[in-house]
Formats: sequence, structure tokens, C-alpha cells
Amino acid sequence: MNFHTAAPKIAPRILCIGMPVRDLTFRVRGVPGRGSKENATHFEEICGGNALNAAIAIVRLGGRASVCGPIGDARETASRYMFEKMGHEGIDAKHIVHMPGLVTPISTIMIDPTGERTIVTFRDPELWKVRLPSAEILLHDCAAILTESRCAEFCTDLCAEARRRGIPVIVDVDRAMSLREGLLTASSHLVFSSEPLQETADVTDDGQALQKIAKLTPSFLAGTRGPRGTIWLNEQGELEETPAFPVHTVDTLGAGDVFHGAFALAITERRELRDALRFASAAAALKCTRFGGAFAAPQRTEVEELLGQHQSQDQGARPARGSQ
Repeated sequence: MNFHTAAPKIAPRILCIGMPVRDLTFRVRGVPGRGSKENATHFEEICGGNALNAAIAIVRLGGRASVCGPIGDARETASRYMFEKMGHEGIDAKHIVHMPGLVTPISTIMIDPTGERTIVTFRDPELWKVRLPSAEILLHDCAAILTESRCAEFCTDLCAEARRRGIPVIVDVDRAMSLREGLLTASSHLVFSSEPLQETADVTDDGQALQKIAKLTPSFLAGTRGPRGTIWLNEQGELEETPAFPVHTVDTLGAGDVFHGAFALAITERRELRDALRFASAAAALKCTRFGGAFAAPQRTEVEELLGQHQSQDQGARPARGSQ
């Protein structure tokens, strides 16, 4: 069966749960050491955060996205700017919850000549006390949920309800999780970054970490490793590997979020997992070739073109080496 041709004709709506962030980005020749100074070669203020970045990618790739989660006081200039940017991108922001008296999360981001980013972020602890709209409101016309693992405290019950309704729940895991974390079972897909994957499993090998976590959850499991590609477990519990696309990287900011957004969209389009991972990898690779965080996310035609150029690599994933 061709899952792509079976995709729904109306663009799926993906609910992205997380904390929008005000990003202050600086391009630098080198990250300054302790007590030193460094002149930036470029500055730009953008809005970011895992969920918002993923939503940008989803819309640019042809899906529909709504963002839900806490943000600072409605009187903040920063939050008004962020709503304007989301509106311009076509993102539904009506379910974002203003938290009176609180500050919208803010990050200082330094991007060096290799494209690597160094980030310092402030998130007010009170933001985690947010109360989201009801499940009936949020899950109406919802094809999938994509959430940040850090938001488990206020979204796990909603994710569990979504799973009861047969709605996919994709979790972007960029911090270590407890092995008793509710999202382990209130999810359908868990996509880890390499470091939190190893920290969660307390294992220093990505493949062994996935296999350990697989004993605790029925969810699909994968680990992203930047230019080393993605390692994942197939339906038989075997390790497979999806290679990354070789590109000239200038800015990695938001690349992981673009990956997760593209992957979530591919899942709603009923692509096979191998194809979904290749689609996500292509979208993330293209983003890395441009400055601007997730605002450098590619359009659908660009991703399809890159996939076409590497069609010979799409015949199947390689067995994962060194992780058996």
C-alpha cells in the first residue's frame, strides 16, 4: 500500500504543546570564555521554542499547526511580537495561555562559524502551573500532538486522552526523562536527542539505550544524532539507522525542532516510519544551510527535491553498527 497517496486531502492539524521563547541570536567568531568578551558579527531577535519552531516547519511543509502552552503577561511587548510572527506564518495561536505577571521565556543564543549554537535560557518556574484548555477543545480536529518532554507536568493527561482516542502523540525529548515518566506510555512516538537518550537510560550507547527504554513503553523509539543520522527500533525491535543528508551547515538553531515537526506531519500523512524519518532528516538538513532558526525552515517542494536527489539512499535503512 502506498501510504503517501492514502494521505488525507485536507491538511492535518497538529497541536504543538510547549513554551514559546523569545530568542536573541548573535553570530560570533567564537563562544567567549568565562570572564571574557566577544563582538557579535550579526544580531537578530526571533521567536522560538521547540513547539513554536516545529509549528513553523509543519505549516511550511503543508500542514496546519496550532500552538498551546504558557506565555508571559499579555502586556509584554515580546509576547505581542511573537503573536504577530505566528500570525504571519499561519499558525493558530488561540490556545496559548497568558500567565499574568510572568515573563515570557527568553534565550540568548550564540552561533559560531560551524553553525553550532550555545544557548542560555530563562523560564519562570511559575509557567509550569499553567492550566491548558480542556481536552474537548484541544483535541477537536486534531490529527496529532507534538509536545516537548519538559511540558509533561501540564500535558501528560491530555496526551493520555489523545492516545485513548487513537490520536498519535509525538514527544520531542531534549532532556533526560524519568523511567517512570508518564509520557513514556502516554505517547506513540518518542524521539530523543542523543545525550538525553543516554542519560534517560543511564547507558552510554544510543542503541543499547533505545533497547532498554523499549522494555518500558510500546512507543516507537528513535534517537537523533545530528550529522550522524538517526538510530531507531523497527517493529521487530531491531536497530536501524537513517543517514543524515550531507550539507554545508551554517546554523543548527531550530534544526531538531524542524525535524520533529516534519516527522509529526509525515506520521499524520501515514508515511511508513522509514520514509517519515528520511522526510524529517531532509527538512532539518535544509534548515541547517540557512540562518534564522526555524524561520529558515524549508518549503515542501525543497524537501521533495532533496529527497529526489538522494533517491538511491532511500531504498532502505542500514543496520545500525556498533549497537547490536
